[in-house]
Amino acid sequence: MKSLFTLIGFRKPLLFVLFIAFVLGGCSDAVRQDQEKEIRVNQYALLDVNDDGLSEATVQEQLSGTEFISLGMRSDTIYIRASIKGDRIPPAGEYYLEVKSPTIRYLQILVKDGEGNYRSVGEKGTAFMTQGVSEHLNPSFTVSDIGDKEIIYKLYSVEPISFETSVYPKEVFERTESRRMLLANIYIGIMLALFLYNLVLYFSVKDRVYLVYCLYILFISLAQLSLAGYSMLFLFGKNYRFFEMSAVLFSAFSGVFAVTFIRTFLKTKRIIPKLDKVLIGIGLIYGIVFFARLFSFVELSYRLTDLAGMLVAVFFFLSAIIAAKSGYRPAIYFLIAWSFFLIAVVVFVLKNLGIEFFQDLASFPMLVGTALEAILLSLALANRINILKKEKEQQQQGKLEALKENERLVREQNVILEEKVKLRTEELEQTLKNLQNTQTQLVNQEKMASLGQLTAGIAHEINNPINFVSSNISPLKRDLQDVLEIMDAYRKKGQEEFSEEGKKSMKDIEEDLEFDYLVEEIEMLLKGMEEGAKRTVEIVKGLRLFSRVDEQDVKKVDLHDGIDSTLILLNSTMGRIEVEKHFGEIPMVECLAGKINQVFMNIISNAIQALNEQGSSNARPAITISTETVDERISIKIADNGPGMPDHVKERVFEPFFTTKAVGKGTGLGLSIVYKIIENHQGTLEVFSGEGEGTTFVITLPIYQKTPRNEQ
Repeated sequence: MKSLFTLIGFRKPLLFVLFIAFVLGGCSDAVRQDQEKEIRVNQYALLDVNDDGLSEATVQEQLSGTEFISLGMRSDTIYIRASIKGDRIPPAGEYYLEVKSPTIRYLQILVKDGEGNYRSVGEKGTAFMTQGVSEHLNPSFTVSDIGDKEIIYKLYSVEPISFETSVYPKEVFERTESRRMLLANIYIGIMLALFLYNLVLYFSVKDRVYLVYCLYILFISLAQLSLAGYSMLFLFGKNYRFFEMSAVLFSAFSGVFAVTFIRTFLKTKRIIPKLDKVLIGIGLIYGIVFFARLFSFVELSYRLTDLAGMLVAVFFFLSAIIAAKSGYRPAIYFLIAWSFFLIAVVVFVLKNLGIEFFQDLASFPMLVGTALEAILLSLALANRINILKKEKEQQQQGKLEALKENERLVREQNVILEEKVKLRTEELEQTLKNLQNTQTQLVNQEKMASLGQLTAGIAHEINNPINFVSSNISPLKRDLQDVLEIMDAYRKKGQEEFSEEGKKSMKDIEEDLEFDYLVEEIEMLLKGMEEGAKRTVEIVKGLRLFSRVDEQDVKKVDLHDGIDSTLILLNSTMGRIEVEKHFGEIPMVECLAGKINQVFMNIISNAIQALNEQGSSNARPAITISTETVDERISIKIADNGPGMPDHVKERVFEPFFTTKAVGKGTGLGLSIVYKIIENHQGTLEVFSGEGEGTTFVITLPIYQKTPRNEQ
């Protein structure tokens, strides 16, 4: 089975780390020899100094038994006594006393002279950089003939106070300083190379994660250099106040960009959204740290930095584990790189507790840890290019498949579009046909208007002579009756007075003329003339009523007359259809007479056509018309016993252009116009029908019109 490093592509990083360990191991003998010559002070006491001076100072707290002193934040100048045993230092030679704390602002070393007075060995600290005194990383003093003496530290710092003291022979101190500067230069070179490398990748790939990582490398490097004191030498020089703030400020920036980097690199917003919110919270804490230190809340800034660092150690590691378990491969790179950083943190803590693993390197575990972390993460980001390449190939493959799918959809859409175009064309053709039908209907309406005027004129012209004829029939019948009475009187008188020969001659004449039949024929002709005259009068009356179709004035109308006139005009089309009228007692109705007659004409015409289409299948075709008064409205029912209508036809019967008739036999506008006429009269029109059950139209009209309304 392949090893984990082989599986995740970490062979080269592993070889690099082993190479570094080999090089450092080769230097370990020289370092060990120098450390054997290094003397570390482990006897300290915190003094309480009053106005009487150092000679009357008392021990406030004994700090013996530890080489590393940590006193936290101190607002005042403090005095610390350090005791060095003379047997530990050779009697002759030049030595360096180094207080390992680069952030001390002021440090004065005092020793007793032969008279018991304290004299100053020297003053060092960040504040003395303005005088160009400090040439070393930590406050360092040249001493000789220390012997078995006590040393007093007069110390002031705005940062937390923590340090340890070492005494070196001059050549050992110089080699140690050289190694420190060499390590710092190597660290700076590595981090600068990684910064530039990832910056080039950012401009090449245009991936935001590379820019974020560049900023993280920049600020984590500056933070570590400030913590180790190098930034005072390389960056700030005489600006010791900036140096004192730099460790916290750079740490805050590095924390913000570290959170941003892990959220981008591990895609926590998508993979682990709950932890992503925690990471955002950690970033906010680092933001508070920045402003707290900027506004001189030093102790608060350090406490929040420690809290944020603890949260980072836990949740960064936890996020990487969860992301790796979810199958996100880059999380394994991050997990290994972050492990090196955590190991460096542990080594740093153990070093402060007095447990050292790497001799002199233990002074710089954070530099080594951050460098290794940066190298491994850079390799992981370099591998990200392969991932991006693969994702791009997959994306291109997906785009290709999407293009093929789009092409297929386009073809399908073209087919659908062609069908829709065809359907739309049919709809447009139907609309054109409807418009043509509407035009025909309008032309017909104009013709009907002209016909109405012509009919009114004809009816008026016929009305006078037909009235003359009809009014003269009755007098003619009376006159004829008188003539017949005279003839009867002559016949009776002739029977009495004529001779037999005369009687026989008169009888022959009557027989030749068929007098009795002639009398009957005259009566029949008069009766036919009377009926024809009455029929003509009714037709003329119907024509006069129908000719009012274009009247626009509301008048009181007898609806029964309108129905009768409509039936008279349609009489020739009825054939064997029987009409049953059940007229109730209804008052005169305010309406547009011509429009209402048009309603009757259309509905009754449709009923006649439906019954005629049935032919002999309907043994007794009939139309029933009934009227009645319901409250203040008139109800007219026109029913037939024809074939009826199915529901889907009944639902659309009042739609414009809807017709069930054959092409050329109907426009589909009749009932639509009828419905509009009734609606404009503030009435209602309902239809009740079923297949094989006949059809009934129910018209309701108000007796009085509140507002005259005409068809628009």
